[in-house]
Amino acid sequence: MASPTPQPGIMDIALYQGGASHIDGVSNVLKLSSNENPSGPPQSARDAITQTVQDLHRYPSTDHGQLRAAIGDVHGLDPDRIICGVGSDEIITFLCQAYAGVGDEVIYTEHGFGMYKISAKAAGATPVMVKERNRTVSATAILKAVTDKTKIIFIANPANPTGTMVGRARIRDLIRDLPDHVMLVLDGAYAEFVEDFDGGAEFATKHENVFMTRTFSKLYGLGGLRVGWGYGAQSVIDVLNRIRGPFNLSGPALAGALAAIQDRKFADAARADNAKWRAWLANALAEIGVPSDVSNTNFILARFADQAEAESCDDFLKTKGVIVRRVGGYGLPYCLRITVGDEAGCRRVAHVIRQFKEGAA
Repeated sequence: MASPTPQPGIMDIALYQGGASHIDGVSNVLKLSSNENPSGPPQSARDAITQTVQDLHRYPSTDHGQLRAAIGDVHGLDPDRIICGVGSDEIITFLCQAYAGVGDEVIYTEHGFGMYKISAKAAGATPVMVKERNRTVSATAILKAVTDKTKIIFIANPANPTGTMVGRARIRDLIRDLPDHVMLVLDGAYAEFVEDFDGGAEFATKHENVFMTRTFSKLYGLGGLRVGWGYGAQSVIDVLNRIRGPFNLSGPALAGALAAIQDRKFADAARADNAKWRAWLANALAEIGVPSDVSNTNFILARFADQAEAESCDDFLKTKGVIVRRVGGYGLPYCLRITVGDEAGCRRVAHVIRQFKEGAA
């Protein structure tokens, strides 16, 4: 008997692999593979989620009005131009579903987040990879790749897994030179870790073909709730809301995110702690011969001599109960992505890598 046939492109999608969380036979595991906030979410969010237990029989809000208003208040944005989703991943999926299809092209960069390619293929579009320069997005290379078929360009800024950034002037020039039919999506999942950076909100406010995505999974420690948001032209928001499920976010998720976005003391403290230990970890690794680009995120992309050394170091880390992330799938087989943990976590991973390097010497 013949089985149903999926849409073209679906079976070409490689399954997304999340960061590992356990090691068989090893206790006291330190997970530094998924860029999670080591302190978890703010207590205000935990309390808000707990209070929703008595109302789990109630359907959640369909328009996410309170959360959108709070996001708008914190970031100085029009709430009517904000859409909320199940992580920023869902917003990315909406954009591809709404604006790209068979015969269209979606541009992503060499080391860009894997969901760009997956979402493009799921929509039937053709993903087009553009080379980066020294692990940094090149606006010039992107413009050269634009054709009449290009519908969307995805840029993570700061980028995952490299941690690098494209400056405001380069983004401004890219927007100026883009054809009107191309939408530029600025993925700001790590924008909160950069001081005085709006994640692209200024450009999304001024230009109809620029859209910004953000998440509660990183700085706010709410990865388990899956809450993200997007901001752009009212016309784009109207389109995306037509394909968004009416109850895509649960009551607990909405309550937790609302409390978190309003807890500015927590956000400021988390950002400061991350900056302190990010610098410490980068310096500690550099001192033992493991360099990294300047990171603007909550992780370090540690570079090794070659793929063999990177994988050997990863294997050694696992024997010591430390989990980091191999990024060969992102075209960086000679690197390991290491989440910035708390003080104890940073000191532990640096100590183990030092042990590895001394043993390999």
